[in-house]
Amino acid sequence: MTHILAIDQGTTSSRAILFDAQMQIAGSAQQEFPQHFPRSGWVEHDPADIWSSTAATCRAAIEKAGLRASQISAIGITNQRETVVLWDRETGKPLYNAIVWQDRRTAALCHDLREAGHEERVTEITGLLLDPYFSGTKLKWLLDTVEGARERAADGHLAFGTVDSYLIWKLTGGATHVTDITNAARTMLCDIRTGDWSEEMCALLDIPMNLLPEIRDCADDFGVTRPDLFGREIPILGVAGDQQAATIGQACFEPGMLKSTYGTGCFALLNTGDTPVRSNNRLLTTIAYRLDGRTSYALEGSIFVAGAVVQWLRDGMGLIRKAGDSQRLAEAADPEQQLMLVPAFTGLGAPYWNPECRGAVFGLTRNSGPAEFARAALQSVGFQTRDLLEAMHADWSGGETQALRVDGGMSASDWTMQFLADVTGAPVDRPAMVETTALGAAWLAGHRAGLYPDQAGFARAWALERTFTPAMPAAQAQALYDRWKRAVAAAQAY
Repeated sequence: MTHILAIDQGTTSSRAILFDAQMQIAGSAQQEFPQHFPRSGWVEHDPADIWSSTAATCRAAIEKAGLRASQISAIGITNQRETVVLWDRETGKPLYNAIVWQDRRTAALCHDLREAGHEERVTEITGLLLDPYFSGTKLKWLLDTVEGARERAADGHLAFGTVDSYLIWKLTGGATHVTDITNAARTMLCDIRTGDWSEEMCALLDIPMNLLPEIRDCADDFGVTRPDLFGREIPILGVAGDQQAATIGQACFEPGMLKSTYGTGCFALLNTGDTPVRSNNRLLTTIAYRLDGRTSYALEGSIFVAGAVVQWLRDGMGLIRKAGDSQRLAEAADPEQQLMLVPAFTGLGAPYWNPECRGAVFGLTRNSGPAEFARAALQSVGFQTRDLLEAMHADWSGGETQALRVDGGMSASDWTMQFLADVTGAPVDRPAMVETTALGAAWLAGHRAGLYPDQAGFARAWALERTFTPAMPAAQAQALYDRWKRAVAAAQAY
């Protein structure tokens, strides 16, 4: 058994990647699945699509790698966080579509809780803010809205989980109802200091605690797969939410180490060690990972729209045919025009936390076209990242932060990464292994299985592909950022 199967279940697609004993990719498969937008600000997935695409990509990856199930030592799972599934314990059938992390339907509930004075206590216990982003209010909405759900939950007939829990339930044939600490920490139902479910938070949101999965370490025993899925039982030994998995995959094990992942959204995490740091700049205090019962914390900034803005250029506006066209267009944009795109399609995340804000474009002229829109879209990712980094630097007193390690689909764009370095004024390191999220999940499982090295050995194996150093004059970068701040203020005032 010389390989690890990593499941990377994301917001727009499911992927499976096989890593060999040297942590190199031996085979992979990916499958997109539909997004559902039943109302403005609502985002849903069909749990059947999540499961079928996951199972299909696992089988396809194994076939492409030319492997047998007997050669796979373990499975690691990483997943879109905060997305909620509620299902029947007997049948395994979901009661409703999965409500996705981007969904804003509980904005009014969060507002009411905030007005009632609960946010301070929520932040003290969970490290989070009262925002529709997190799982707890989504679960409350399901229990209050789906006919009969609350009664069935009270009787113990239902199970709640984030996507990792749902996949583990399906993979094990319902044998285990578990989650890991990083996913639990994003539900707004977990006490991040004790690592247990919070009775107080569950009472606040009227959540029956019998719905909740058991919380385990990131590298732990999460059950074994049904033998009929892959030809034999395979243990599931590693689980982490996608951003924590990327933090692990980037080997950000020391306080002050910083990574930013550019997928559908953008998420920057700063390792703060064994002490949770309370943010004064509306960042999140979260759990980076827990290994052998020892918890490491992080400050996190969450941007809801990063790679999704390129998807919008392609699918919403029809300005490009494929994601790579955005860089080509940006390079051709008129330097005299300065479009500012605020991509608040589902509200603004950190440090603004404005769920009601919507997207806006400023600086349009008669000559504005696809090239200028593409440049503004890519630049918006850099501006939003600077928002996060400035907040982190203001909160972090534990020493110097290191270079920003980047990963995710958008990190492949040299133009975007160079602008990121320019506008932040900081070096940007892109690793040789860009599949860091899947690698993090694979390392958790592989280390647990005895196939991969410890943290120190894994950190030594991290390899740099390229460093992007700031080339734009600081005054020019500051002028652009000032214009961005004015655009955000105007979008929020609309």
